[in-house]
Amino acid sequence: MKVDILAFGAHPDDVELGAGGTIAKEVAKGKTVVIVDLTKGELGTRGTALTRKTEAEDAKNILGVAYRENLGFKDGFFVNDKQHQLEIIKMIRKYQPEIVLCNAIDDRHIDHGKGSKLVSDACFLSGLIKIETKVDNTIQKQWRPKQVYHYIQWKTIEPDFVVDISGYLDIKMKSVLAYKTQFYDPTSKEPETPISSKNFTDSVKYRARDLGRLVNMDYAEGYTVERYAAVDSLFDLK
Repeated sequence: MKVDILAFGAHPDDVELGAGGTIAKEVAKGKTVVIVDLTKGELGTRGTALTRKTEAEDAKNILGVAYRENLGFKDGFFVNDKQHQLEIIKMIRKYQPEIVLCNAIDDRHIDHGKGSKLVSDACFLSGLIKIETKVDNTIQKQWRPKQVYHYIQWKTIEPDFVVDISGYLDIKMKSVLAYKTQFYDPTSKEPETPISSKNFTDSVKYRARDLGRLVNMDYAEGYTVERYAAVDSLFDLK
């Protein structure tokens, strides 16, 4: 199956937090999106791997994503090596995306930066014909995405470009809050974490509002790039 966008996240909920508005907008425009989670988020303080799995499926349906897969890497302990790169290469060659979205290049959680570099390296290696991968005993064809974009997470990173998500913030927030065990819930008896506070949930909204303000839009999501992003005309810029 060939898709338009393949979005990777180190944990279930990363993609929703960083790129949920962008994905909802592209799906509404008829683009096909698949999400691949690297881990099950099993080291998360709140909830379990099983609850995260259910929440991830709910979030997928809210965003209108075609498929969601989980590679089952070890939360907190996966590394950027051949074994892990090959598993991601299989996903890239399976879905043949034009665009790959992945974790922030640097962030509070160590898995985010690791996941960012791991996916980026795999995107390059996936285009090499002499790297052989098989799925269901069938040799896959090489494939390299046209663009790799890194969304922004906990840390405030200067974006290289922003996507107007005006009209899609509500869907983004609904997909984020599908992770009921992870985010603000005044009735929860589980330990508090940096992302379970109301301040964090509010920050997702005000970051989108602030990025939108800077470019004369209501809401926006920011991304960093690995190479220059080109436009056909000066009039393509908003």
